[in-house]
Amino acid sequence: MQVDYILGNNPLNMSYMVGYGSKYPMKCHHRGASIVSVKKDPTPVSCQGGFDKWFNRNDPNPNVLDGALVGGPDENDQYSDARANFQLAEPSIYNTAPLVGVLARLASMK
Repeated sequence: MQVDYILGNNPLNMSYMVGYGSKYPMKCHHRGASIVSVKKDPTPVSCQGGFDKWFNRNDPNPNVLDGALVGGPDENDQYSDARANFQLAEPSIYNTAPLVGVLARLASMK
C-alpha cells in the first residue's frame, strides 16, 4: 500500500513524513524550518540573511516540520536529503492532501 511506502516500508526504510519514525527528512526545503527559532536566537534575520546564513547550511533544520510530507523519492527510489533539492525535499499541500484523504477514508471504515 502507498501509505506504508510513504511511512517507511520502502527500499530506504525512510519515512517521507517529517517527524514520523526513526528515519525521516532532516533538511526540508522550507525557509521557516531552516531558520533558528527566535526563542533560541533573538537576533533579527532579514530575508536575504535567512537565505545566506540559514537556508544554505548543510546542517539539519533547527525546526522540525512534524507531519509535513516531502515530494521524494525520485524515480529510482533514491532520496537526497538536501534543502536545495526542492523537487524531492519540499513539503507542500499537493503532496499531503491525498495522504490525508486516504487516511480519512481508512479511519471512516472502522
